Amino acid sequence: MSQFLPIHPENPQKRLIRQAVEQIKDGAVVVFPTDSSYALGCHMGNKEAMERIQRIRRLNDKHNFTLLCRDLSEISNYAMVDNINYRLLKMLTPGPYTFILKASKEVPRRMQTPKRKTIGLRIPDHIVTQALLQELNEPLMSVTLIMPDDPLPLTDPYQIQVLLDNQVDLIIDGGFCGQEPTTVLDLMAEPPEVLRQGKGDIKWLVGH
Repeated sequence: MSQFLPIHPENPQKRLIRQAVEQIKDGAVVVFPTDSSYALGCHMGNKEAMERIQRIRRLNDKHNFTLLCRDLSEISNYAMVDNINYRLLKMLTPGPYTFILKASKEVPRRMQTPKRKTIGLRIPDHIVTQALLQELNEPLMSVTLIMPDDPLPLTDPYQIQVLLDNQVDLIIDGGFCGQEPTTVLDLMAEPPEVLRQGKGDIKWLVGH
Protein backbone atom coordinates (compact mmCIF):
# COMPACT_ATOMS: atom_id res chain seq x y z
CA MET A 1 0.00 0.00 0.00
CA SER A 2 1.41 3.38 -1.01
CA GLN A 3 1.79 6.40 1.24
CA PHE A 4 -0.31 9.43 0.30
CA LEU A 5 1.46 12.71 1.03
CA PRO A 6 -0.34 16.06 0.48
CA ILE A 7 2.24 18.81 -0.17
CA HIS A 8 1.23 22.43 -0.66
CA PRO A 9 1.80 23.35 -4.35
CA GLU A 10 2.92 26.93 -3.62
CA ASN A 11 4.55 26.61 -0.20
CA PRO A 12 5.87 23.03 0.16
CA GLN A 13 6.32 21.88 3.75
CA LYS A 14 10.07 21.29 4.24
CA ARG A 15 9.45 18.40 6.61
CA LEU A 16 7.35 16.58 4.02
CA ILE A 17 9.85 17.30 1.22
CA ARG A 18 12.63 15.79 3.37
CA GLN A 19 10.42 12.78 4.13
CA ALA A 20 9.73 12.22 0.41
CA VAL A 21 13.41 12.54 -0.54
CA GLU A 22 14.45 10.07 2.18
CA GLN A 23 12.09 7.52 0.62
CA ILE A 24 13.44 8.23 -2.89
CA LYS A 25 16.99 7.64 -1.63
CA ASP A 26 15.81 4.38 -0.06
CA GLY A 27 14.55 3.10 -3.43
CA ALA A 28 10.94 4.27 -3.52
CA VAL A 29 8.94 4.68 -6.72
CA VAL A 30 7.14 8.01 -6.36
CA VAL A 31 4.29 9.83 -8.12
CA PHE A 32 4.77 13.60 -8.08
CA PRO A 33 3.43 16.76 -9.79
CA THR A 34 5.33 18.74 -12.44
CA ASP A 35 4.60 21.84 -14.54
CA SER A 36 3.09 19.66 -17.29
CA SER A 37 1.48 16.64 -15.60
CA TYR A 38 1.99 14.04 -12.90
CA ALA A 39 5.07 11.86 -13.31
CA LEU A 40 6.64 8.66 -12.02
CA GLY A 41 10.12 8.93 -10.58
CA CYS A 42 12.90 7.23 -8.65
CA HIS A 43 16.55 7.63 -7.72
CA MET A 44 18.62 7.41 -10.89
CA GLY A 45 21.01 4.94 -9.29
CA ASN A 46 18.31 2.43 -8.32
CA LYS A 47 17.98 -0.32 -10.96
CA GLU A 48 15.10 -2.13 -9.25
CA ALA A 49 12.97 1.03 -8.95
CA MET A 50 13.62 1.86 -12.60
CA GLU A 51 12.51 -1.64 -13.64
CA ARG A 52 9.31 -1.24 -11.61
CA ILE A 53 8.54 1.98 -13.51
CA GLN A 54 9.20 0.19 -16.79
CA ARG A 55 6.65 -2.46 -15.81
CA ILE A 56 4.02 0.11 -14.79
CA ARG A 57 4.39 1.99 -18.07
CA ARG A 58 5.23 -1.14 -20.17
CA LEU A 59 8.29 0.60 -21.60
CA ASN A 60 10.94 -1.03 -23.75
CA ASP A 61 14.65 -0.21 -23.74
CA LYS A 62 14.23 2.27 -26.61
CA HIS A 63 12.27 4.69 -24.43
CA ASN A 64 14.16 7.84 -23.46
CA PHE A 65 14.10 8.18 -19.70
CA THR A 66 14.30 11.73 -18.38
CA LEU A 67 16.50 13.27 -15.74
CA LEU A 68 14.85 16.19 -13.98
CA CYS A 69 17.53 18.76 -13.20
CA ARG A 70 17.61 21.86 -11.02
CA ASP A 71 19.36 24.12 -13.53
CA LEU A 72 21.49 24.34 -16.68
CA SER A 73 24.75 23.59 -14.91
CA GLU A 74 23.32 20.29 -13.70
CA ILE A 75 22.19 19.41 -17.24
CA SER A 76 25.75 20.06 -18.43
CA ASN A 77 27.00 17.38 -16.02
CA TYR A 78 24.77 14.70 -17.51
CA ALA A 79 24.71 15.56 -21.23
CA MET A 80 26.94 16.80 -24.01
CA VAL A 81 25.77 20.39 -24.61
CA ASP A 82 27.33 22.54 -27.33
CA ASN A 83 27.02 26.34 -27.49
CA ILE A 84 24.02 26.33 -29.86
CA ASN A 85 22.05 23.89 -27.71
CA TYR A 86 23.05 25.74 -24.56
CA ARG A 87 21.46 28.94 -25.88
CA LEU A 88 18.32 26.98 -26.78
CA LEU A 89 18.16 25.40 -23.33
CA LYS A 90 18.62 28.79 -21.71
CA MET A 91 15.72 30.18 -23.76
CA LEU A 92 13.30 27.35 -22.98
CA THR A 93 14.04 26.52 -19.34
CA PRO A 94 12.57 26.17 -16.85
CA GLY A 95 9.50 24.91 -18.65
CA PRO A 96 7.51 21.99 -20.12
CA TYR A 97 10.19 20.73 -22.51
CA THR A 98 12.18 17.48 -22.53
CA PHE A 99 15.46 17.61 -24.47
CA ILE A 100 17.09 14.53 -26.00
CA LEU A 101 20.87 14.86 -25.84
CA LYS A 102 23.95 12.63 -25.86
CA ALA A 103 24.41 11.26 -22.35
CA SER A 104 27.62 11.91 -20.44
CA LYS A 105 29.48 9.25 -18.45
CA GLU A 106 27.61 10.40 -15.35
CA VAL A 107 24.40 8.78 -16.63
CA PRO A 108 23.99 5.08 -15.73
CA ARG A 109 24.24 3.01 -18.91
CA ARG A 110 20.88 1.31 -18.28
CA MET A 111 19.17 4.73 -18.55
CA GLN A 112 20.67 5.48 -21.97
CA THR A 113 19.04 4.34 -25.20
CA PRO A 114 21.05 1.31 -26.40
CA LYS A 115 22.21 2.53 -29.82
CA ARG A 116 22.24 6.33 -29.62
CA LYS A 117 23.34 6.58 -25.96
CA THR A 118 20.93 9.46 -25.41
CA ILE A 119 19.03 10.68 -22.36
CA GLY A 120 16.09 13.02 -21.86
CA LEU A 121 16.67 16.06 -19.67
CA ARG A 122 14.46 18.82 -18.40
CA ILE A 123 14.22 21.62 -15.87
CA PRO A 124 10.67 21.69 -14.47
CA ASP A 125 8.96 24.95 -13.57
CA HIS A 126 7.10 23.61 -10.55
CA ILE A 127 7.70 24.58 -6.92
CA VAL A 128 7.20 21.09 -5.45
CA THR A 129 9.43 19.42 -8.04
CA GLN A 130 12.16 22.02 -7.55
CA ALA A 131 11.93 21.57 -3.77
CA LEU A 132 12.40 17.80 -4.20
CA LEU A 133 15.41 18.34 -6.49
CA GLN A 134 17.02 20.86 -4.14
CA GLU A 135 16.69 18.46 -1.21
CA LEU A 136 17.82 15.45 -3.28
CA ASN A 137 20.85 17.44 -4.51
CA GLU A 138 21.00 15.46 -7.78
CA PRO A 139 18.70 14.73 -10.74
CA LEU A 140 15.57 12.62 -10.36
CA MET A 141 14.80 9.92 -12.92
CA SER A 142 11.34 10.47 -14.36
CA VAL A 143 8.72 9.49 -16.94
CA THR A 144 5.28 11.00 -17.58
CA LEU A 145 2.48 9.17 -15.76
CA ILE A 146 0.58 7.94 -18.80
CA MET A 147 -0.87 4.46 -18.35
CA PRO A 148 -0.24 2.05 -21.25
CA ASP A 149 -3.74 2.22 -22.77
CA ASP A 150 -4.44 5.90 -22.02
CA PRO A 151 -3.89 8.83 -24.42
CA LEU A 152 -3.32 11.41 -21.67
CA PRO A 153 -1.57 11.53 -18.26
CA LEU A 154 -3.44 10.92 -15.02
CA THR A 155 -4.37 14.11 -13.16
CA ASP A 156 -6.28 13.16 -9.99
CA PRO A 157 -4.02 12.01 -7.11
CA TYR A 158 -6.89 10.03 -5.57
CA GLN A 159 -7.53 8.20 -8.85
CA ILE A 160 -3.79 7.55 -9.10
CA GLN A 161 -3.89 6.03 -5.61
CA VAL A 162 -6.72 3.68 -6.61
CA LEU A 163 -4.95 2.59 -9.80
CA LEU A 164 -1.37 2.32 -8.50
CA ASP A 165 -1.77 1.68 -4.78
CA ASN A 166 0.13 -1.61 -4.88
CA GLN A 167 2.65 -0.58 -7.55
CA VAL A 168 4.20 2.63 -6.17
CA ASP A 169 5.51 3.52 -2.71
CA LEU A 170 4.64 7.21 -2.45
CA ILE A 171 2.05 9.50 -4.04
CA ILE A 172 2.63 13.22 -3.60
CA ASP A 173 -0.62 15.15 -3.89
CA GLY A 174 0.36 18.58 -5.21
CA GLY A 175 -3.08 19.46 -6.53
CA PHE A 176 -4.09 19.70 -10.18
CA CYS A 177 -1.11 20.29 -12.44
CA GLY A 178 -2.39 19.75 -15.95
CA GLN A 179 -2.99 16.89 -18.34
CA GLU A 180 -0.56 17.69 -21.11
CA PRO A 181 2.88 16.02 -21.24
CA THR A 182 6.05 17.89 -22.12
CA THR A 183 7.08 18.72 -25.66
CA VAL A 184 9.98 16.40 -26.50
CA LEU A 185 12.76 17.87 -28.66
CA ASP A 186 15.54 15.79 -30.17
CA LEU A 187 18.55 18.12 -30.09
CA MET A 188 20.69 15.45 -31.76
CA ALA A 189 18.86 16.32 -35.00
CA GLU A 190 19.63 19.39 -37.10
CA PRO A 191 17.40 21.35 -36.92
CA PRO A 192 15.86 20.13 -33.63
CA GLU A 193 13.14 17.55 -34.25
CA VAL A 194 9.83 17.50 -32.36
CA LEU A 195 9.32 13.91 -31.19
CA ARG A 196 6.18 14.75 -29.22
CA GLN A 197 4.10 17.91 -29.31
CA GLY A 198 3.01 18.69 -25.78
CA LYS A 199 2.56 21.69 -23.54
CA GLY A 200 5.71 23.50 -24.66
CA ASP A 201 5.18 25.94 -27.55
CA ILE A 202 7.12 25.20 -30.77
CA LYS A 203 6.35 28.38 -32.74
CA TRP A 204 9.94 29.46 -32.18
CA LEU A 205 11.03 26.47 -34.31
CA VAL A 206 9.69 28.04 -37.50
CA GLY A 207 12.64 29.17 -39.54
CA HIS A 208 15.07 27.77 -36.95
